Amino acid sequence: MVSADNVTTHKQFDGISHGSILPDGVLSTHRLIRRCLRNGDLDSARRAFEKIPVKTNFSWNLILSGYSKPGKMKEALQLFHRIPQPDIFSFNILLSCYFQNSDLGSALLFFQKLPVKDSASWNTMISGLSRHGKMTEARQVFEAMPEKNDVAWSAMISGYIQNGNLDSAVELFERAASSEKGVFSWTAMITGYMAFGHTKVARELFDEAPVRNLVTWNSMVSGYVRNFQAEDALKLFKMMIELPVRPNPSTFSSILLVCSELSAVALGKQIHQLIYKLPLYLNTTCGTSLLSMYCKCGVLQDASKLFEEMPSRDVVTWNAMISGFAQHGIGKKAIELFDEMRLMGIKPNWITFVGVLLACNHAGLVDLGMHYFNSMERDYELEPKPDHYTCVVDLLGRAGLLTEAVELINTMPFKPHLAIFGTLLGACRIHKNLKLAEYAAQKLLELDPQSSAGYVQLANVYAAMNRWSEVARIRQQMKNSNVVKTPGYSWIEVKGIVHEFRSGDRVHPELDRIEKKLIDLEKRMKLAGYVPDLDCALHDVEEERKELILSRHSEKLTIAFGLISIPPGAPIRIFKNLRVCGDCHSATKFISLVEKREIIVRDTSRFHHFSNGSCSCGDYW
Repeated sequence: MVSADNVTTHKQFDGISHGSILPDGVLSTHRLIRRCLRNGDLDSARRAFEKIPVKTNFSWNLILSGYSKPGKMKEALQLFHRIPQPDIFSFNILLSCYFQNSDLGSALLFFQKLPVKDSASWNTMISGLSRHGKMTEARQVFEAMPEKNDVAWSAMISGYIQNGNLDSAVELFERAASSEKGVFSWTAMITGYMAFGHTKVARELFDEAPVRNLVTWNSMVSGYVRNFQAEDALKLFKMMIELPVRPNPSTFSSILLVCSELSAVALGKQIHQLIYKLPLYLNTTCGTSLLSMYCKCGVLQDASKLFEEMPSRDVVTWNAMISGFAQHGIGKKAIELFDEMRLMGIKPNWITFVGVLLACNHAGLVDLGMHYFNSMERDYELEPKPDHYTCVVDLLGRAGLLTEAVELINTMPFKPHLAIFGTLLGACRIHKNLKLAEYAAQKLLELDPQSSAGYVQLANVYAAMNRWSEVARIRQQMKNSNVVKTPGYSWIEVKGIVHEFRSGDRVHPELDRIEKKLIDLEKRMKLAGYVPDLDCALHDVEEERKELILSRHSEKLTIAFGLISIPPGAPIRIFKNLRVCGDCHSATKFISLVEKREIIVRDTSRFHHFSNGSCSCGDYW
């Protein structure tokens, strides 16, 4: 695609015409047009263009490039035919316009009729066909190209990868001579290996690459992140900084996502300082990534402060803050922010409504949630997606409106997905509705017979009703089907090191001190009124054994470690890969009371802020 920015890379269109310098007024108008195009204001750019008294080919190409977007083909053709003497760059821009409007037939005919074809013409055809999945046609054009360059090779390699054909990408890459393979081809191949999960091969190629640019580094970092190799992503990022290779907003988006996934807020704050030093603190992408990291790491106050200080915000920024408040159970503030967003003229998108519905869900605002759900199509022409239906099923289910939740599922315009029935099953567990729980579990297992969640949730319902024979039957079914339950674990960051605990953990080096702290806590908690919720111990054993099992759940071990490791008065932030159980929720309230500590727990559903014996969720989660 040809953009307004890369027009200026062609020296023949740099504002100089036939050896004479253009008037300052024309040059300033060119700068104004370029600025308008960058801001997406095509109408203002067009008005400025029409006022230019003497239009050069550069002027025409500059405004024509603004019409290289979907839905602007008619206007682009009209402009092109007005150009007194179109040069090859004008033809290439129009060729790009055809591809932007998915008119591949016209693009091919136009290409065949070009009076002159330069390398950009061939590259535009190859990349355009590749982007549209026409790899056979792209290969034909590529093979006919008189002199292939790095852009052409990388376009073909990227096209094969995007269309799921790694073997052809490898074949083409290995066929290219060293002189034909530049940084684009190497980067495309590295990106391809990462996309297919071959991180080791990608790293070998990265180390062999004769030249790398920032995109190459970013491909490696983001590839590690996508393949859940956070530690490798962090090591490579550190290498970048030490070389030094200057990161850009894309780099920081990837590495801050690592901080979010690891809940490594200390590292996130270091990266925050680096962004300020570069400086990139005015960049909206960097600001939004930082804001999202703080929200996901449980530091909502810093996220909110950053949001208020950001000089510019786009819809992604607003969505991140709305979702942040929703995840932390501050539904009212999320709704207020949504109203403020609309008043400022920011049009909400489908992601905005996921955050809004989540806020209503966590706050138990059923009527308001249904109002916003129904307003999506009516007021914003947004068709609800599966994520929205999942939120509303959860909203209705948690409120005990299970029949209404099932009715909504039955009227969905698409086939119900795993998350829908998993959400319904969770609500049945809360309200101990065995009949619907069995229905939801059956549907869940029909979609995914290996879903441990379906078996476990149904077993939880049976256990809560003391139907231990049914629990045993479910466990036997899991064993017969080779279904493995996802083990629960919790983690905490202390002095930059992430410590992970599993239930009944016996390997942590501080285990003796943790055990002593737990025994002390149990005594003080019971004096304060804590009674273990034995229904949460999903084993048919005597009560004393159940209590022991509960007392060594992973979040309790993690909290105890936090209490002996983090200075008094400082908040404790822990994270869990499963939903927090009822007993741990109750126990954490009492711990916050007897220890006079704020304890922040993030599970798969939301954040819980415990303080002075109560939780921000109001026991509604």
